Amino acid sequence: MTTPPQSPDPAPRERSDFIRDIVAADLREGRVTQVVTRFPPEPNGYLHIGHPKSIALNFGIAEEFGGRCHLRFDDTNPVKEEQRYIDSIIEDVRWLGFDWGEHLYYASDYFPQLYAWALNLIEAGQAYVDDLTADEIREHRGTFTEPGRDSPWRDRPSAESLDLFKRMRAGEFPDGSRVLRARIDMASPNLNLRDPVLYRILRATHPRTGDEWCIYPLYDFAHGQSDAIEGITHSICTLEFEDHRPLYDWFLDNLPVPSRPRQYEFARLNITYTLLSKRFLARLVNEGHVRGWDDPRMPTVSALRRRGFPAEGVRNFLDAVGVGGKGQSAVEVEMLDHAVRDVLNRSTQRRFGVLHPLKLVIENYPEGQVEELEVINNPEDATAGTRRLPFSRELLIERDDFMEDPPGKFFRLAPGREVRLRYAYFVTCTGVVKDESGEIVELRCTYDPATRGGDAPDGRKPKGTLHWLSAEHAVPAEVRVYDRLFIRPDPGAEGDPVDDLNPDSETVLDGCLVEAGLAELPVGETVQFERLGYFCPDPDSGPGRLVFNRTLGLKDSWAKAKG
Repeated sequence: MTTPPQSPDPAPRERSDFIRDIVAADLREGRVTQVVTRFPPEPNGYLHIGHPKSIALNFGIAEEFGGRCHLRFDDTNPVKEEQRYIDSIIEDVRWLGFDWGEHLYYASDYFPQLYAWALNLIEAGQAYVDDLTADEIREHRGTFTEPGRDSPWRDRPSAESLDLFKRMRAGEFPDGSRVLRARIDMASPNLNLRDPVLYRILRATHPRTGDEWCIYPLYDFAHGQSDAIEGITHSICTLEFEDHRPLYDWFLDNLPVPSRPRQYEFARLNITYTLLSKRFLARLVNEGHVRGWDDPRMPTVSALRRRGFPAEGVRNFLDAVGVGGKGQSAVEVEMLDHAVRDVLNRSTQRRFGVLHPLKLVIENYPEGQVEELEVINNPEDATAGTRRLPFSRELLIERDDFMEDPPGKFFRLAPGREVRLRYAYFVTCTGVVKDESGEIVELRCTYDPATRGGDAPDGRKPKGTLHWLSAEHAVPAEVRVYDRLFIRPDPGAEGDPVDDLNPDSETVLDGCLVEAGLAELPVGETVQFERLGYFCPDPDSGPGRLVFNRTLGLKDSWAKAKG
């Protein structure tokens, strides 16, 4: 008998990892005919940078293998879940560039079926109603080194448990007075198999089902069965769910589910100078250490978007990190910054902004004259075109671009020194004006009219090139400069992570000035302030008030170190 030839992978694969290898083998060997994955967030908070790894993996695998990916909300705990979290997660996934089409689901869609399956387990003697309190259940569960102890209600007859469970459903008992537990093995070395709780009594209005239910399934009971109802083939999750897999399989093996998904685990994403604990992030918000969940210093997806990170840069970062197995170490945060800078350098238009303005007067430039100079929008992208920028007698430059008594390697402006004003003219400093305290408040300069556009007919080339703004035409802006939220790469390693917060993680600069055209820049669109970094308008901006966030500086220490 000849063996039929194996089917090839559905398409050549650009990426390979152990999960993609499993999926490819399942298709090749006929264990599945269509790949169906899912991203199943719990709507009790905002997504953080760790979630896009799962999002990109699940949606990416489905796309690469010609399948589909579902977005399913695990809305089994109405006490913690809110519609605003659902809306935020939907926005985040779409922003990252992924789409689930018509396949948007909720675990609450399956509450009737889950309840029916719970009745099946009770009737089969595989579940029972327990009257122990939550603390007593915890005490009976045992430890990693000691087996658990049976509940005194473990041998309750199935008929009695069936009656009690139906009465729980009917709302006859107070919250927390009874639970439904699976009857598995109280001596199992895996604590998840020591008669886990399946349902608890909880009177809380659900965002979607209202007050229809007063009992709610726990995640472990809802998750695998939801996968089976939806025909999920590969249930991909992070390593903390590895110990839950035997329970995931136990439910599927003991219930009449319509399909048989398989669970696979990968290493969660950890990044230096970052904490991804949802509980700790909530603490930062609640204690006022940050402005909110979307504060640009936070590691949430909404915060990255507010700070001006492009979705493409985040996806490229995740591709570079790859899908790791056990023992994957923390990724350097500079690697994320590098991926973001790479995209921004290619895609963002350049603009002029002056964060610490110093007035510069060109004494031999005609008073009242204003000319428009042609300025390149992005030297990395010829299709980005040019814009017109006004130039006049009174300009603004960065205060750091002038020194009255400069050291040897200072190539910017100084008394008697000539520099190039980008796209404009060569200017030479002829004097300084100081206030009563001795602080320099104004520079006096002359310009060479023959150097319009930034080049000299005689070929001379100043060592310094400065950006600038026409004082008359610039508009004021508040600029928020962000640094790492923590001062150490492993925050909390030696105590409370709050003690490791960086007191200089946000610096607010007033009195900044920018090109007038930036007043029309939409929120979420990042530009490069030449020589200063990448910036984007903050949602706090409004009529007559411009607020910019610094996305990143220009310096790429990670690329330099790896180069």
